[in-house]
This record gives sequence, structure tokens and C-alpha cells, in this order.
Amino acid sequence: MQNNFTMDILVHFLQPFLSNISWIGALELGLIYALVALGVLISYKILDFPDLTADGSFPLGGAVCVVCILQGLNPWIATLLGTFAGTLAGVITASLYIGFKIEKLLSSILMMIALYSINLRIMGMPNLALLGEATIYDVMPIEDDVQLALVRLLMAFFVVIIAKILFDLFFSTQIGLAVRATGTNTRMAKAQGININKMTILGMAISNGLIALAGALYVQSNGGVDISIGVGTIVIGLAAVIIGEALFSAKRIIWLTTAVLIGSVLYRGFIALALNNEALNSIGFGPQDLNLITALLVVFVLVLPKLKQRFLAKRG
Repeated sequence: MQNNFTMDILVHFLQPFLSNISWIGALELGLIYALVALGVLISYKILDFPDLTADGSFPLGGAVCVVCILQGLNPWIATLLGTFAGTLAGVITASLYIGFKIEKLLSSILMMIALYSINLRIMGMPNLALLGEATIYDVMPIEDDVQLALVRLLMAFFVVIIAKILFDLFFSTQIGLAVRATGTNTRMAKAQGININKMTILGMAISNGLIALAGALYVQSNGGVDISIGVGTIVIGLAAVIIGEALFSAKRIIWLTTAVLIGSVLYRGFIALALNNEALNSIGFGPQDLNLITALLVVFVLVLPKLKQRFLAKRG
């Protein structure tokens, strides 16, 4: 009774915002893909490792999670196993670069290609449904679609906040600082006695683990997994990082991760706004133009600071 009463209060308080389920869904997706953005932040910004494994580790986390749930495992354990699968993918990508001296980008491409077949093997078919199965979102009885949307939003928010706190704490430790030093200045890190190979592997494991965790959350929210859900994952993660950095220039790790999370939510908000905009719909824009909208949005965010500088220079 108390849970239902609390839920009713939250629904009443957020009713104006929740009147459109698509907006609450966009916010939830923004939070889920914030985990992808954190993973991309590690590989691209902290380690300077161009990693395309994300397009494979995202569905990998989802595939492992769904298969485990269908086998009767607790959804939380299934989520953790999906996350662990992603860390293994990151370890292999880094090992291809370190152990076999394959270029970073090529290592990630090879792993991404391999994961497509691996994911199909895990699933046994191109898609699997979770109809009627328990998920991490089943924390209380759901009476309508608004409550379901709110529960999913709050659960995604809870997981993302926990992940962010652990992320910030880890990169403030000696090991975390060693990972950051490895990406910032490899020679200096070596001179300080840091094992840059181990730090690279660790960073890539955490990066792809976060991305796989996002995949596990996504499939439970979506009600199933499809082999194609990973397409464009790296683009979405990069877009969130770029938007966050462009709008909120931050150097301390705690503010950098906050900026990236906000960037992910804003990105999804912009996408929802574009797809639900009558003017854009009238000229033919639709869901099939998602990647085009993403590209235009990222270009705009990157160009805006330069245009602002030119404008201020002319006025000065």
C-alpha cells in the first residue's frame, strides 16, 4: 500500500511531464545510453583508444542478459553476467593491440565483427523476446503505462547514478589515476613505473563493461534483444560525449562525467524533439533519419563554439 501511495504521489507531481509517454521514454533511453557515453569517455578521452567494439559489446550484454533470464536466472544476476561479458570483450580488444601489435582501430573492428557471430551463437536466432519474464523493472505492481514508464525511468536513474559514483571513485584512486596517466602521456606513465599494458586492458574492460551494462538494461526495458540493436552505438556514445563537453567544459573527472550524462540525456531529448516535430515531419523526416539527425546535431554542437568566437571577435 505504501509503495502504491508513493508512486501515486510521484505520478501526480510529474503528471505534466509524463503526459507524453514518448518523452519519458526518451529520458529513460538518455540515461541508459549515458552508460555507453561513460564507456566511450574511457576509451576515447581517457585512454585515447579509438574503440568500435561498442557496437558489438552493447548487444553482447543484452544477449547474455536475455538468455540468462530465459534460463531462469535472477534478472540482477543476468544483468551482471551481461556486464561481465562486455568486460571480456574489452580485454580481448586490448589484448589484440598489446599482444599482437595490431592497430587500435583495427583491433576494435575485428572484435566488433567477431561479436556479431558470437552474439548470434549466444542467442541462437536473430532476436529473442522477454514476454512474461521477470526483469529488474519488476519492483512493484504496475497499474498503467505511466507507472511503468516512471518505474523504468527511476530504475535507470538509480543504476546510472550508482555507476557514476563508482566511476568517479575509481578514477580518483591510484589505479584509476594510473589508467588516466596511461592515456594522457604514455612515456611519462612508463617513467613513473606504471604498467601501461595492464592499465590499457583494465580501462578497456571497464569501458566495454559499462556499454554491455547499458545493453542489458536496454533489452529488459525493450522486452527483448535483436542482433541489430548495436548498430550506431558508438556514434550515440560519441555524440553524448561531444555534446556534454561542448556545453559544459569540465576537467575534473566528477564534472566531466556529469557533463557526459547530461549530454546523453540532452541528445535523446533533441532526437525526440526532432522526431516529434511537425515541421520536420511535414518535409519527410522520420525514425529512419535518426543517424542523419545525429550527425547534423553533432556538427552543430561542434561548430557553435567557433561561430560564437567569431561573433565575439567581430564585436570586439
